[in-house]
Formats: sequence, structure tokens, C-alpha cells
Amino acid sequence: MTMGHLGARVLLAPMEGLLDHTLRDMLTRVGGVDLCVSEFIRVTNTVLPRRAFIRVAPELLNNSRTVAGVPVRVQLLGSDPDYLAANAAALAELQPAGIDLNFGCPAKTVNQHRGGAVLLDEPELVGQIVAAVRRAVPAHIPVSAKMRLGFNDDSRAEDCALAIEAAGASDLVVHARTKAHGYRPPAYWDRIADLRQHVRLPMVANGEIWTLADALRCREVTGCDRLMIGRGMVADPGLALAITRHDALSDGSLTGEAVTWSHIVVLMRLFWQGISLRVAPRHRAGRLKQWLNYLRRVYPEAQEAFDQLRLLHDPAKIDQWLASQAVG
Repeated sequence: MTMGHLGARVLLAPMEGLLDHTLRDMLTRVGGVDLCVSEFIRVTNTVLPRRAFIRVAPELLNNSRTVAGVPVRVQLLGSDPDYLAANAAALAELQPAGIDLNFGCPAKTVNQHRGGAVLLDEPELVGQIVAAVRRAVPAHIPVSAKMRLGFNDDSRAEDCALAIEAAGASDLVVHARTKAHGYRPPAYWDRIADLRQHVRLPMVANGEIWTLADALRCREVTGCDRLMIGRGMVADPGLALAITRHDALSDGSLTGEAVTWSHIVVLMRLFWQGISLRVAPRHRAGRLKQWLNYLRRVYPEAQEAFDQLRLLHDPAKIDQWLASQAVG
């Protein structure tokens, strides 16, 4: 069974170059995540082979689920409605838990090639893309979209959201910043509330959710029950679980840290095993340090680990370091 928007309250965001399937695997093992979205697959003027979809979302070989059983939607990025539709149809043969369309990537190279957030200046084209993909995909497969508030400004945010709704999307994730804002705080959650006044489409709020308190405040400001979290979960793998536990408590109290450092060490070892199977040796240490760099926002132990590993590049020495870490 695929999961539509109704069952998903906490979604794990796509993050190009960071949140690949190995890290998705680790974070969903902790618990609390209802749905994931993969990194984007770039669509140009060809229909991609089956292996191109599986390379980005190996979960397609596991009923489009992570090891922990969390459904994964596969994200496409491009600007040609016909080719996006053709690729969506090819992807649909692999029975993904959903297909997501990227109208939010702020990367300069992507935007220069007419992909991601730059399309938000063309609401009509955004609508054409969503409609074409929706027509090309069987009705049981959700087609969702992720957008920012705009490119240089948010003047066309409502137009884009309305176009996505009219085109038949199942739900819409809104990252509450423009491309010009990049990832600089704050996120403008109030603009998501504005969009909800115009659009009945189920909406998911995204941006600057680092803590349980942030999550609750975001829900309050936006009116969205559903949240998508990226960097906040990479830094705090227990964040989704903390949100879920809070929702389950009748007294509304805030829960404490959901995941101990010992648990993180276990996940790091599994993560290292995963990237060792897929990542070239010269890049493996960098991938582990990349995650540690986020973890040190929450865990003092991560800072110590980062300092110890900072100058290490040899995978064999990383193996030794991981083996030396006590798990209590």
C-alpha cells in the first residue's frame, strides 16, 4: 500500500548531497518519520533507464520503503512537461510510494538549466508540469510537489500554489523561503498560513525546524499539522520521534532527548558500512564528517568525535576509530 498525504505527519526532506538513501535508512530506523522524499532526479530531454531511478532511490527494490518500512516518494526535477511525464510513467512502473516534483531547489547550476525554484516565476508552466505528470501516472500513485515561496520574491507564491492545486497534486510542501533567501533564517512561516487561505490542497510546512519547540511553533503559525524536516533531523535524529511522542501525550508536555549518543554511535557504524558499499574510498571520511558536523549542534560528544576525525582520511583508520567507540 502506498501512503498518501493523510497518514504522514512528519516527512523527511530531500537534501541533495547529504540525505541520500543511506542516511534515510539511519534516520528512519530511529522512528517518528512517516514518509521520505528522495533527492531529485534530473530530467532533461530523454527517458531515463530503470537503473537511474534505482541509483537515487534503491528503496524501489524494497517496495519503495526504507529498511524500517517507511515509504519513499521519488522526486523529479526538470522543466519540460512532456519529458517529465514520460519519466514519471517509467518511474511508475517501479511502483514508488509517490512521485514528487521539485520547484524549490535553489542551486545556481540547477536554476541556470531551468530547474527547481526558477520555475516559480512561471506559475503556468508549474501547473502544466504537475498536470502532465498526474495524467501520466496511475491514480493510486500520489503526485506531490515541493516549492519555495518564490525566486527573487514571494509575489507569485499564491499563483504557484493555486496552479499546483488545479493541476491535481495530492499535496504540497512549502519551504517558507524564496530562492533569494537561500537557507538563511528565519523561515517565513506566516506566508504558509497565507497560502492556506487560498488553497485547499493539503499542505506541509518546511523550513527552520530544528527542535520540538520549533515544530510546535511552526504548526501554530502555519496551521499545518504536517511538517517536513531536513537539516533538523540530520542534526537531531530523534526529532521526529520527539514530535510523535509529544503528539501522543495528553498533557502536551515537551519530551526530552529521544536518542542517546550511544544510539548515535550504533547508527554511525551502520552508516559507515552503508557508504563503504557505495561511496569511493576517498570520499567516505568526508561523508561521515558531514553528518558529524550537523550532529554537533545537539550532541557535545559529536564535537569531540569531529575533532578526533577531522584530519583522518584513510577509511581503515575510520574503521578503527568506530570500532573503538564504546556503546553503553
